[in-house]
Amino acid sequence: MQIILYPHGGSANHGCEALVRASRKILSEYEIVLSSQNPDEDELYGLKNICRIINERNKINRYSLTCWIARSRFFFGDNDAFERVTYKKLLNAITSEGMALSFGGDNYCYGKPCYIYIMNRLLRKKNVPTILWGCSIEPDNIDDEMIADLKGYKHIFARESITYCTLIDNELSNVSLFPDPAFQLDRVDLPLPDGFIEGNTVGINVSPMIISYEKNKGQTLENYINMMQHIIDNSDMNIALIPHVVWADNDDRVPLHILYEHFKATGRAVVIEDCNAEEMKGYIARCRFMVVARTHASIAAYSTCVPTLVVGYSVKAKGIAKDIFGTFENYVVPVQALSVGNELSTSFRWLQDNEKKIRNHLSDFMPGYCSRVLMMSDELNKLSSL
Repeated sequence: MQIILYPHGGSANHGCEALVRASRKILSEYEIVLSSQNPDEDELYGLKNICRIINERNKINRYSLTCWIARSRFFFGDNDAFERVTYKKLLNAITSEGMALSFGGDNYCYGKPCYIYIMNRLLRKKNVPTILWGCSIEPDNIDDEMIADLKGYKHIFARESITYCTLIDNELSNVSLFPDPAFQLDRVDLPLPDGFIEGNTVGINVSPMIISYEKNKGQTLENYINMMQHIIDNSDMNIALIPHVVWADNDDRVPLHILYEHFKATGRAVVIEDCNAEEMKGYIARCRFMVVARTHASIAAYSTCVPTLVVGYSVKAKGIAKDIFGTFENYVVPVQALSVGNELSTSFRWLQDNEKKIRNHLSDFMPGYCSRVLMMSDELNKLSSL
């Protein structure tokens, strides 16, 4: 059976790339087609070796015959005339005998995802079953329009229990709870750069996105700087600055460069260069601790039993930590709560003090938790036979 993955922003977000790679691994018996907004990025990071890639959107020449036909159909009441042209490649790539997996994890976390509503409507009109694959949904974002769209999915795979309970509370019955598919991402260990001490390095990730959520301007980077100074002053650990998204308008390397410039004279900080998701996981796995902003950087750390502190801003960070540890307290620091400049240092000290306990818990818990991801394929097989 054929499965199409949509919508996909591109693999310069290595969380998106990780989901494609892990989904390919989980759904090994299916033919996978990736509908991408940035196919060039996907080719750059090697996804063309594991699935067929199509460009999600058609560019419409306003003077073309296709455009004139769409205009005339719209004039006569076909409200989807232009959308069908825009998403022609997506619609042509799948038949009603296949399935369309809406993935990305947090597409329902940032306000109203109108473009997903459009794609879902077009696919459903074509009688293609739609599946929501490994999602988090911000409870405050749910409204009648979103509920109507969610009810149109044949099934919803929630990736953490806060989202699962929220959907059940909203009377959605087509829901099951499984970990994020990326817990099954493979790792590749590249040679470590000078200054990266395996097993005694703190991996640091920060993103422009969490900075945009801060309530007190400048407090995010101030907290990171104070925490890094604490590490340098009070331990023999080095620091690795690890980007996980490198899109031009949302590039982790921008704030990480600021941090590196602040500490490069110490000789204790090293920058990890951009690489693919499996290789990035290889670096993360060899850290002693991780302090991260990006969700899939935290998943790479959790799945390799690295004690991790998440600087979060939404339900996904809290939900995933709660399912792993029974609570998100001490494991997630809301970026909105950063104020006086030392909250992150205090939280990191708690992580240090509880290192052995956390590491032992992860070693016991993660094998079963990660294995459960593989059962998503069985669930999907059942759905395909209905």
